[in-house]
Amino acid sequence: MNATVLKFGGSSFQRPADFLRVASHVAGRLAAGEKKIIAVVSAMSGTTDNLNAVMLDVNRHPIPSNLDAALATGEMLSACLLEAAVSGLGIPVTSLNGYSLGIRSNSDFGRASVESLDPNPLKAALQENNVVIAAGGQAIDPSGKLTFLGRNSSDLTAIVIAAMLGERSCEIYSDVPGVYTADPYLIPGAQLLPKIAYGIIARMSRHGAKVLHHRAVDYAEKHAITITCKSLTSDGAVTGTIVTDHGDGRSVTVTREAAALLCNSLAERDKICALLDQQNVGILRLEDDHGPGICILSDVDFAMRLVAKKGPRLISTGSRTAVTELDSSTLRVHLDTDYERAISRARQIHERMYPGTGGGPLRPTTAKQRSACTSLLIRANSRPENSQ
Repeated sequence: MNATVLKFGGSSFQRPADFLRVASHVAGRLAAGEKKIIAVVSAMSGTTDNLNAVMLDVNRHPIPSNLDAALATGEMLSACLLEAAVSGLGIPVTSLNGYSLGIRSNSDFGRASVESLDPNPLKAALQENNVVIAAGGQAIDPSGKLTFLGRNSSDLTAIVIAAMLGERSCEIYSDVPGVYTADPYLIPGAQLLPKIAYGIIARMSRHGAKVLHHRAVDYAEKHAITITCKSLTSDGAVTGTIVTDHGDGRSVTVTREAAALLCNSLAERDKICALLDQQNVGILRLEDDHGPGICILSDVDFAMRLVAKKGPRLISTGSRTAVTELDSSTLRVHLDTDYERAISRARQIHERMYPGTGGGPLRPTTAKQRSACTSLLIRANSRPENSQ
């Protein structure tokens, strides 16, 4: 089926007007000659964290399937709002969520894995509508329960849908137009990479890069799907990076809340590392005066639950900021307990990699903007009233 697959991240939906802006872009694509469009959407920025906090206010140890169902409502809300915006333009449209997308997973709640696909529900929706809005990051398990595919997993949903329909490309929209040599929010001298290979961006993702999720990249490589990274601006769509099987680039990534754990022995650490390696989680083996340990660099929530369920009891030594140097032959990780000091180190490493791009003195670092629309949801008791 000839359909265009677009994915819009949470940063695309900061305000209600942004749903109209995305709808206008979709309408423009149809007017330009594209026949069918599938728009995969993430939850609005900050929504998943808010929902998670609300659940923990109600029950500190919620049933995993219950938590997955709650977190999935963030993407469902985005899908409903974008469907309303597209419908308002007079375009035949419908929205689908994990119950009706035809994506089936295992029952690893928190970060389930895709196991089988049924393209028929999606094809039927496309036959009756020009646009289908898909709630990202969710599937159903063999018992029919909703599963969450993990943090930032709407990328994976988009790539899976493209493969399901036999499409060879997928467009990913975020608040930056592509993959940079470092996070441009933290390092002003970060350089945009016009092309990058699947394997390189997957490694970057496992070590802190946020533009694409590594499981989505791995799936795209397996099915030979080209990923085009874009952003929507006031002047239209801007293309930044093409992800295929070619393209190199050195980079510096920053993981702010990497989890550090202390193990009782080397054998215990090796057991945990084998478990997490099997799940494609980014990890770093540690050795210090306190004994052998491990630092979890990606999929932290999922990894901690997995360790608690299947591994020995470990001692948490708090969070670290991990700064990772990456090129085709080198992977070097620096850990720091001070975030600003870690950012300073990252800038120094980037300046060494790309001389003359330092971008001036270190400026205060700020988190990416969260959507004010999260007030549409109930607010966690543990958050201040003015928290977003």
